[in-house]
Amino acid sequence: MTLTRPRLMAISLCALLTLIVLWFAWSSNRAGQSVREARPLSVMMEPSPPMNFAPADPSPVRPPSIDAGNAGREAGPNIGPTAAPGVAFNYRYAFRLGAARIAEVQERHAAMCERLTVARCRITGMLYRVVGERDIEAMLALKVDPAGARHFGREATDVVVQAEGLLTESEISGTDAGAAIEAAGRGIAGLEAELARLEARLRRGTAAERGSLDYEAQLLRERIRALRDGREASQESLAVTPMMFRYGSGDRVPGFAPRPTLGQSLEDAGQSFVSGAELLLRLVIALLPWALAAGLIAWIAARIRRRWFAPAAAPADK
Repeated sequence: MTLTRPRLMAISLCALLTLIVLWFAWSSNRAGQSVREARPLSVMMEPSPPMNFAPADPSPVRPPSIDAGNAGREAGPNIGPTAAPGVAFNYRYAFRLGAARIAEVQERHAAMCERLTVARCRITGMLYRVVGERDIEAMLALKVDPAGARHFGREATDVVVQAEGLLTESEISGTDAGAAIEAAGRGIAGLEAELARLEARLRRGTAAERGSLDYEAQLLRERIRALRDGREASQESLAVTPMMFRYGSGDRVPGFAPRPTLGQSLEDAGQSFVSGAELLLRLVIALLPWALAAGLIAWIAARIRRRWFAPAAAPADK
């Protein structure tokens, strides 16, 4: 059987389409395997009773396992807030880790909190997101006993350093909750005294005055309720210390932008080339059916034109 040009083109297109489908299947399998290798955090978030930070025993929280001599650049400065009664602190840490170590470190931090029991530490939120093969971001939010918050943060940083990670950001912010509590107490006392005088006037007042006096008393009660809610919120901020750990690898490292090495630049260039080739192949696959349909229509039109509209051959002279 003679292979004509249309048959050769059809065979070539079929072979090309088969190679493209096989390449995409291999790429998808590899990407799925990379995602499966990243093991997410296995922490069960269950409702827990309200926190009670009364110490279970008189012994203080165990000090951190790192000392001043081992605290290097990876662990950050060993600086803690000065003891200040009435100040509510908030701790935030950011870490750079390898993609394969983030889930492990996140689980170890959660286990540290669980060992303290819900009376001294509680997990309030977590996040684990795989963005790319090398790019993973994660978060762990805690509420810790204020007396051991600094030690807990140093121990958590030590865990990261042992996993060949790096502390990229450490922030401790404070709010003078004690002053807010005192101001709210003074405001409540003044408003309650004013409300008592207004209620005495209500008891002695006439029926015409009671409407306006009752409205003023209702406004005072609402102001007192708002001040009490604010005071309770300030007292709660003194009873617990929020702490947040953020983890990242690759381009998802929080607060860190390292200068790429030559190998990383070459790898990024290779990935850009592969991404461009993949986009081009997707475009070819999207346009291939239309190109095949157009070629088939053109071939049918050419056959019809040659068969039905070709000029008849002149008869040969005898």
